[in-house]
Amino acid sequence: MPQQPGQLNDIIFPLLDWFRSHARTLPWRSDPQPYKVWVSEIMLQQTRVAAVLGYFARFMEALPAVSDLARVEEEQLLKLWQGLGYYNRARNLQKAARQVMEDWGGAFPSRYEDILTLKGVGDYTAGAIASIAFGEAVPAVDGNVLRVVTRVTADPSDIAKPETKEKIRAALSDIIPLDFPGQFNQALMELGALVCLPNGAPLCDQCPLSPMCRAHLEEKTAEIPRKAPKKARRVEERTVCLIFCQDRVALRQRPERGLLASLWEFPNYLTGEGMPWSLNAANMEQAGRGKHIFTHIEWRMEGVAITLSDDNLPEGWVWADRAALRDRYAVPNAFQAFLPYVEARLREEAGTWS
Repeated sequence: MPQQPGQLNDIIFPLLDWFRSHARTLPWRSDPQPYKVWVSEIMLQQTRVAAVLGYFARFMEALPAVSDLARVEEEQLLKLWQGLGYYNRARNLQKAARQVMEDWGGAFPSRYEDILTLKGVGDYTAGAIASIAFGEAVPAVDGNVLRVVTRVTADPSDIAKPETKEKIRAALSDIIPLDFPGQFNQALMELGALVCLPNGAPLCDQCPLSPMCRAHLEEKTAEIPRKAPKKARRVEERTVCLIFCQDRVALRQRPERGLLASLWEFPNYLTGEGMPWSLNAANMEQAGRGKHIFTHIEWRMEGVAITLSDDNLPEGWVWADRAALRDRYAVPNAFQAFLPYVEARLREEAGTWS
C-alpha cells in the first residue's frame, strides 16, 4: 500500500478525539452487549443506520436474548425482519443463535476466531463484535473503512477485490490501539458514514484526517476509492396480481430456496408468459406500477387488482385480512409499491363486510 512512513499511525489520536465528540448515540453503543452488537451489525449490512433503529428496537423487545432468537418460529422472525430485506441474514442469525446455545452453553463466544465460526459471520462482523463487545484488538473492515483508508493513503487498488481488503486489514492490525480497539473501529466506520462520504464529495473541511490525507492533499478524492463497475442487472417485466375476495387478499409462499425464499408474496408472473392460473374473476383493473432492484435482477412490475366471484384459490395459497397481513405474513419490500393500494382496499372492504 503506497503510504509515507508512519502515516496510518498518525490517524489514531485525531480520529479518536473526533469520535468522542461526534459519535452518534446508538443503542448498541450505549449498551455494547455482544448480542446487541451482533444483531445491529447484521441489520446494518446493506442498510443505513437511520433505517435500522426502529427495527432494532422492535427486534430487541420481541427477542431480548440469544435464547429467544434461537427458539422463535421462523415466521415470526421473518415478520420482525420485514422491511430490512436480504432475509437470509435473519435466517443465519437464528442458525448462529442455535450454535451459541448448543456449542457455547448460551454464552456468546468472546474471541474473534470463535465468533468467526458462527453462521453468517464474516471477518468484518467478527472483528466488530470482538473489538466493541470484548475489547479484542482486531480490525473491522467494511466499506466505510476501506474508503477512509484508501483515501488517507491514496491507494488506487480496487476495493472490491479481496486482496485489497486483506491488505488494509493487515495494515490496520499493525496500528489498532490495544486500549481502545472498539472505539477505533467505530471511529473509522463513523468517519466514513458521516464525513468521508460514499456518494458525493467528501466533507474534507470537517475531517480530522484531512491534514494527513493524501487523496485530499493530491486532489484525488473523486478517483479514490476505485471500484470496478458491476455487471448490468437482468431486467424482468412482471405482472403482480392483487387478488381480493371480500376483506381478504391472496398470498402465496415462495419456494424454500432462491430469491426471497419462503416469504409471502402477491402472486406474480413474467408478463410475456401470460397468467398461469385459472381464476374466477368478477372484475379486473390496473393497480399501479412498482420497481425493485435486487443484486443481480431488476423487477419492473405492473399491478392488476382482481376481484374474485368466489374464494377458491390454487393449492397452497392463503387468504389474509388486514390483521394477518400486518402481524403474521412477511411480505418483502419488493412489493412495497402495492401495499398502500392493498391496505386501502382491505380497509374499505372491512367496513363493507363488518
